Amino acid sequence: VYPGFVVRITQAGLDYARQHGVAILEQELHQLRLPDISGDFRVRRVGKVHYELSSLNLRSFRLPSSQISPIPNVGLQVSISDAFAVVDGNWRVKLHFIRDHGSFDLKVEDLSIRINLKLGSDGSGKPTADVSDCSAHVSSVRVHFSGKFSWLYNLFHSAVESVFRRTLESKVCEQVVSSVRGELQSYLRTLPVTAKIDAVAGIDYSLVAPPAAIAQALDADLKGEFFSLAHRSAVPFSPPPLAIPPDQARMVYFGASSYFFNTASLVYHAAGALVFELTDSMIPKGLDFHLNTSTFSAFVPQLEKMYPDMLMKLRLSTPAAPFLSIGPEGLSLQPVVDIQAYAILPSASLAPLFLLNLVSGARLVVPAAAAALGACELLAMSLLTRSPCPVHPQVRTLQSVMNILASSILLPRLNARLAQGFPLPLLRRTQLSNVLVQSHQ
Repeated sequence: VYPGFVVRITQAGLDYARQHGVAILEQELHQLRLPDISGDFRVRRVGKVHYELSSLNLRSFRLPSSQISPIPNVGLQVSISDAFAVVDGNWRVKLHFIRDHGSFDLKVEDLSIRINLKLGSDGSGKPTADVSDCSAHVSSVRVHFSGKFSWLYNLFHSAVESVFRRTLESKVCEQVVSSVRGELQSYLRTLPVTAKIDAVAGIDYSLVAPPAAIAQALDADLKGEFFSLAHRSAVPFSPPPLAIPPDQARMVYFGASSYFFNTASLVYHAAGALVFELTDSMIPKGLDFHLNTSTFSAFVPQLEKMYPDMLMKLRLSTPAAPFLSIGPEGLSLQPVVDIQAYAILPSASLAPLFLLNLVSGARLVVPAAAAALGACELLAMSLLTRSPCPVHPQVRTLQSVMNILASSILLPRLNARLAQGFPLPLLRRTQLSNVLVQSHQ
């Protein structure tokens, strides 16, 4: 199943996310609670030494260097290097009749962490993340003891450092797993899988497959389908293949195929939302044109005799949902439009006059830089008869009249709605900047 909508996060976007994620992990590791450490160590010619390290306080934990890499068929790998920590606490030692206690300072240097993230999706189509592998390695631990008999430390310092190294490595990975399953997973669940557009339609942004790691990017395939809020039904056509151009200049790319837009057309047409009524009062002032039988009697002479000088109403509708195509020049569509003309009688009732069956050509021009993503402008609408016969001069004049109606009434209404845009699938607290909109084949 091809997606109707694709989100690609490039290496630049992953790096941006890594900075924020590692900053949160650093804060959580700084609050890490370390357990008391105790043990026995036998010293040659001295005997068994019992030691205890208690009230361990992690004064600082820094993760200065990190990187993130997409690993195809695996997920994401986060590597942290040159990390360091500072710990203080109390120590107590017992050797035969000798007992002493004091404080200590411990420095952890050259700590490296490697985290493999497995990406997936849940039953609702939201993304998931879990730790498939975590390893931490401490290269250097240095302890300084303060106290009258601190010289005893030199007898068993290697044992203490080894135990502390293993404890810290284990606790770091425990905290990484907790952070991913708590902070990261909760954040991923803020991705909206449905978005309400208006009283008629919504958009389904649920994942159709788990996010896939590719070379220097992460791709998420979404359904990208408009649906009716009143009655959802299966779409009678399938999405075409969608391939985002291999560009890495931006942090994130959103790709919408013709399927995305055509499902919108299908839903709004079925809801009767693609019906427009035009009256003379809607014509902008200053336009030398009136919607009445006197104007249209030039094309249909019988109107002047049957309904002299009466106001008219035009009802524009499409017998089928208009489908568009996408190309480098923009979005284009050529819908069939039925225009039913009525005379407004003195009793306010309507008398049908004539029906025009036309083909309109329209082009949606997307500006290169849009203030609001999704803002478009509908331009260059022209109306043509479907007859293969030569076009009569009066029909040419009628085309001009219809273009006046379209450009002065219909297009402003459509552009006002298009300028509002449509919501994109964005995680909470995410905003877009430097937006660029492009059209591709």
